[in-house]
Amino acid sequence: MLVLMGPCTWIWPYLSIFADSLYALSGTRKHLERITSVGPRPVGSRENEVLTVNFLLEQIEHIKTISASGPNSVTVDVQRPTGSYKFLGGITSYCKVSNIAVRLEPKAGAQHLMLANCHFDTVANSPGASDDAVSCAVMLEVLHSLANLSTPLRHGVVFLFNGAEETMQQASHGFITQHPWAKQVRAFINLEAVGVGGKELVFQTGPENPWLIQAYKHAAKHPFASVVGQEIFQRRLIPSDTDFRIYRDFGNIPGIDLAFIENGFIYHTKYDTPDRILTDSIQRAGDNILAVLKHLVMSEELADSSEYRHGNTVFFDLLGMVVVAYPAHVGTIINYITAIATFLYLFKKCFHPSNMGKGSQEYNHFYTCMFMYGSAATGMMVLFHTLYKNLYGVRCGVRHLEVGELYFDVSLLLWCGALVYFTAHSLCSAYVPMLMVAFPLATKLLLAREFKLRGASVKYSVLYQLGLALPYVHFMSLIWLVFEIFTPTLGRINTYPPDVVLATIVTFTTLFFSSFFLHFIYLARSTKWLLAGLGTVFTVLLLLVSCGMFFPYTADPSGPRPKRVSIQHTTRIVHGLDGQVESRDSGLWINSCDYTGMQHITPIIPEINDTIKTNCQEDRPFCGFPWFGSDKNNWYLPAPEVFPKSPVEFQLLSKEETKWGTVRLTFEVKGPSHMSLYLMPHRGASLSSWWFGDGTPQLYLAREYFIFYTHGLDAPAWNFWFQIQPPNEEGPEGMISVAISSHYYFGEDQRTVQLDDMLQRFPKWAFPSSWVSTYHMYRY
Repeated sequence: MLVLMGPCTWIWPYLSIFADSLYALSGTRKHLERITSVGPRPVGSRENEVLTVNFLLEQIEHIKTISASGPNSVTVDVQRPTGSYKFLGGITSYCKVSNIAVRLEPKAGAQHLMLANCHFDTVANSPGASDDAVSCAVMLEVLHSLANLSTPLRHGVVFLFNGAEETMQQASHGFITQHPWAKQVRAFINLEAVGVGGKELVFQTGPENPWLIQAYKHAAKHPFASVVGQEIFQRRLIPSDTDFRIYRDFGNIPGIDLAFIENGFIYHTKYDTPDRILTDSIQRAGDNILAVLKHLVMSEELADSSEYRHGNTVFFDLLGMVVVAYPAHVGTIINYITAIATFLYLFKKCFHPSNMGKGSQEYNHFYTCMFMYGSAATGMMVLFHTLYKNLYGVRCGVRHLEVGELYFDVSLLLWCGALVYFTAHSLCSAYVPMLMVAFPLATKLLLAREFKLRGASVKYSVLYQLGLALPYVHFMSLIWLVFEIFTPTLGRINTYPPDVVLATIVTFTTLFFSSFFLHFIYLARSTKWLLAGLGTVFTVLLLLVSCGMFFPYTADPSGPRPKRVSIQHTTRIVHGLDGQVESRDSGLWINSCDYTGMQHITPIIPEINDTIKTNCQEDRPFCGFPWFGSDKNNWYLPAPEVFPKSPVEFQLLSKEETKWGTVRLTFEVKGPSHMSLYLMPHRGASLSSWWFGDGTPQLYLAREYFIFYTHGLDAPAWNFWFQIQPPNEEGPEGMISVAISSHYYFGEDQRTVQLDDMLQRFPKWAFPSSWVSTYHMYRY
């Protein structure tokens, strides 16, 4: 900490904190610029394995030197974990990657460790400033601050700079399952991103360790947390994953998952650059992470975290000012009490004597979507109730006040039903319908006399809205959070029409928001001006959209909204049982990442049209594709063959029958840092065992076996075997089809003349992520 000397001692604490923040901030910004200056950092590249590793080691060594005289010690270890494991969805992962682990502890040693995790690798073609260089830059400064404390830490902390997260979290798995320090880790904080900058959201905690969220609640300077985000993410509604899963599932340790969420439109693109991460975002993250880590390494709970494991936690922040957190079982009690009180209220009203006998612009133009669909939903709802009020109500002699009361009660009943359902299914998000029941019910009961005497007076209207302010403001912040994360995600999902998805969300949001205000329609003298305004907004926007005034993509530097496309220049070769080549072809394999396909690209690049669409080839492993794709969003444009300077060398070393009647095949593979192995037994055959993981083969998508391989620099040849139970009658195609695909994400093999020519023809508003790949298939 920088201490300012002078006569004005009363301002010392404030000036010293301010000066320290400026130092930390400027240091973080320099680290971020330096890490991203080398460009994209895919696993296996020199940029990732050498340049970034050397820079991090240089900075860590500097911190170690300047803190050597303090009460805490710094130990550095470069780990190169190797191994295989089964991952989500049945994928088997095998790797040899890099980790930099830094252990900070009192010089007397520490028995218990806290883990802070970031990753410095990136996807291909992205500098990865937000995902996840900024987190590593923040961690360097947090390490610097803690290492220079004048008092010894109570527990130790491991700062893990992991070098392979984008490859299915391989580096974190290597640390937590193989590193000797991992056995002492009691909890972790994971720093991630699903957007570029903004606030960092706590969207996962635990599991079942409420003391962690309590620590965050107590220590975070700028809290931002939501259990709703946790339940959305853990139900796979967002197509992403983090190292949190690895530490939880393979390390059996609890943690906190934080992520930058703003501007997900440019996440994993070339636009994820340091200049787009605001200073405030870096300062917020640094303040929060330093405070929470410092609190945890000084806490009693870390010494025996298992003792404090007792169920899940309901947690949420109120406008970023304070975090509310309480045990889930307490929430269950509160929820059911609220539901019972509501049912008693409604039951009493039912039998009250006075009531007897009564009766693709969604992507770039988000606000356009909101106003168009929102005005339509609101207008239809107001129109329906206005017609009911003016026609049915007048004919049947029903008083408007009574109908207004009825719709309030119906809304209360529906929210109460949601409350009971969520609570019965042990969803911590049940606190949302609880708030939407408790506050309206309490407000209505307190204002019942005012309502009966004066109806919808100005006083009643103001007091009623004040009573609903807290749940509605919180609900609005949650809905905005959902849109903030989910809308950009639609640019990476090609299975659902985004207009329909967003129209549905906006419509339901409108219904939720209006639920306790419907009775005002029956209390108002007229709704014609409201209907006219809503109708005008919808009509104008619909005409503008229909005329093509709103294009879904933009390359505007101030706010790019790119169309995501992946392009691989690939060569595919199929070998028969005799080893001879049966077929070979080459082309640009193009995959649209969103639902619009190539409809906006075809007018600019006519060759990419529906005549070159390609479908799954069922007789080939992984449909004959070198990587992920979907049947309806693939285009294959013929192109010359690719000749990487580091081609795949695939060799069958041996084939032998075992005493159990199986056939054991042993292989050796040499190739680039990213390869995938696909195994597809033929009809009647089955895999009985293999070299990977625990030796038990696991199907991927019930069709074939998928082994994902990654290595860093100077990896040896990849040797493996599997045993197959042959069919009773072996057909002309043999027992099994084996395919090996290779991917060249960096270096001179990443580009070809044809690929570069095609990239230059794409419009500026598109982001084509491109590389070279090969696909070799063999039958045995």
